[in-house]
Amino acid sequence: MTVPFSLSRIHHVAYRCRDAKETVQWYERVLGMRYKTAFSEDHVPSTGAFDPYMHVFLDCGGGNILAFFELPNQPDMGRDENTPEWVQHLAFEVPDFDALMAAKAHIESLGIDVLGPTFHGIFKSIYFFDPNGHRVELACNIGTAEQYAELERLAPVMLEEWSQTKKAPRHADWLHKDPDA
Repeated sequence: MTVPFSLSRIHHVAYRCRDAKETVQWYERVLGMRYKTAFSEDHVPSTGAFDPYMHVFLDCGGGNILAFFELPNQPDMGRDENTPEWVQHLAFEVPDFDALMAAKAHIESLGIDVLGPTFHGIFKSIYFFDPNGHRVELACNIGTAEQYAELERLAPVMLEEWSQTKKAPRHADWLHKDPDA
């Protein structure tokens, strides 16, 4: 399917936070993001509703922006209790495995619990939580060009099989065999 336009990148992805200042400081200190800008209004521009907010924007590299809303007049934020906490997460790429391990050491030195590294066939990851309860993943690619091409070739087949059976297609079993295990 073709559409009459093209996307150039993610402009920003927005999540809710409990405290905008704490969130900005955490992402600067833990992940080295740069605080770019903020918007603060009493009325939501798209709806006109009265709902004061602080909207902060952090540069997470590659022209991608991570944003947060602090909404002091709304009920305390929570999470979707029907979705496991491992499902919804923010994933950021680091250049290589050495950078991933340096990140893990840095984050743990700040007293933050880190899970991993976890092997995913074509990348390895670590996981931890931000002060708002959002799960964060750092990942480094380890796959070969041939592996990425094979996964792209298999993607439509796997999706169709999943759609029909709701069972994990095993077309890429090689993904689950960690050579370092």
